[in-house]
Amino acid sequence: MNLDAPYDRLEALPRTLWLPALVCSAGRSEARLAQLRPWAEALERGELPAAALDFADPEALAPLRACIGALGLPALARGVPALAEQVLRTLLWHLDRIVDHQPALSRAEAIARAAGEFHAEWQVQTSGWEEQLALLRDLGDLATLRWDELRGRLAAREWQEARRLAALLEHLQPLAALIERLGRSEHAPDAPPAEAPHASPAAPRVPLAERVTRLPDAPGELRGIRHSGRLERMLGSEAMQIRHPVLHKLWRARLAESRLLTYESEALLVERVPDPSGRTPAAARDEAQPLQRGPMILAVDTSGSMRGAPENIAKAAVLQALRVAQRERRGCLLIAFGGPGELVERELRDERDPAAGLDALFELLGQSFDGGTDVQAPIERAVARVHEARWRSADLLIVSDGEFGCTPATLAALDDARRTLGLRVQGILVGDRETLGLLDSCDEVFWLRDWRRYGDAVPQREAFVPVHTASLTALYFPNALRPHAAATAARRPGKP
Repeated sequence: MNLDAPYDRLEALPRTLWLPALVCSAGRSEARLAQLRPWAEALERGELPAAALDFADPEALAPLRACIGALGLPALARGVPALAEQVLRTLLWHLDRIVDHQPALSRAEAIARAAGEFHAEWQVQTSGWEEQLALLRDLGDLATLRWDELRGRLAAREWQEARRLAALLEHLQPLAALIERLGRSEHAPDAPPAEAPHASPAAPRVPLAERVTRLPDAPGELRGIRHSGRLERMLGSEAMQIRHPVLHKLWRARLAESRLLTYESEALLVERVPDPSGRTPAAARDEAQPLQRGPMILAVDTSGSMRGAPENIAKAAVLQALRVAQRERRGCLLIAFGGPGELVERELRDERDPAAGLDALFELLGQSFDGGTDVQAPIERAVARVHEARWRSADLLIVSDGEFGCTPATLAALDDARRTLGLRVQGILVGDRETLGLLDSCDEVFWLRDWRRYGDAVPQREAFVPVHTASLTALYFPNALRPHAAATAARRPGKP
């Protein structure tokens, strides 16, 4: 005989649920305490708990359970234990309010009122959360966050900056594709593979399933026409009124009221995630083993010359690198550099500390770029890291406006890493010309010739490009380039 029953069931619940579970007046204590854990597990899986889990009070639970499904809370709580826990806390609180509404109301009316209050509270609280949580899942592991931490991150100024940069990446698809290609084993077929301390060569493949997340108002499939104030999605018939001598006043009034006719679109975010059922489709079992990707090292220029549009692009590159690292379970190291002595090295993805990458990203997004440029230290640090087993198959990405140079000793160390480890160095030029230092350091340079477009919150449709080619040095001073730099200038992607 268990003398602690039914209160021994509390041990399986988070401490924050103990008091609400004990004092709630709905149902019976033994049923409620036994069923809270299955409720939490179902919400964390993104599923609506079974109707049979009714706390022995189906009359009270059924309307509130219906509200949870109508609000889409299981989908929001998938993989977010803090959110699932908060749903249960508010559920228990509103269930306990039923007796407070009586005897002024009948029990049926009291239950309906409690369900209405629950629905109104969560409808306001989770407005716009689907898109935000989809991005937050891409950037870090949410399993360790408490409810107050989760809300704090979504309310932080750095998070608003991350959302802005995520929208900016929609216009920087070539940059995103470049980051996707970093660290492939095909880059260095003869180099020894990176050692994974927690992985076994004989470990079985984890079955994958497709996860589809709907992102309302994101660029994608047109769903129809609705009223809003989004100028970039305005119908042509609305735009014609702007220059009309009379109708332009009506147009301004409708803009102020968000009543313009605009296209409504929806994007679908399709991800390959571990299949919780453990089943592997026949097609997945028969397909060839995919290429293994190595880690990434990002050297990001944070000097004063990067202010404005270059700073936006550099931060967007870091955001995309963290998304790729999280999705593909790869290592990602950020080396932010400015003037002499200004170097910050942070791991964007660390298995031992899942929140470290998100903290490092927020730290970068919260700072303004300033100071001089010293690329010697970051390149030397990157070369030292690729000699470590963990980073041996990494690619190095340098994001800069090109205003730097390298000493012969640094270039020799870089060449030695290329020769012995198969290191490849990619460059992203956010400026108008390549310098000798950039050409000497990088195997390929990706030039964003219209980088000025991204200086504002909303990218401009086009930007003035003052030069016809980034390779002015190679064009007018070819003898100044050593053979490696000349070859880099000759094969630079996007060269006219």
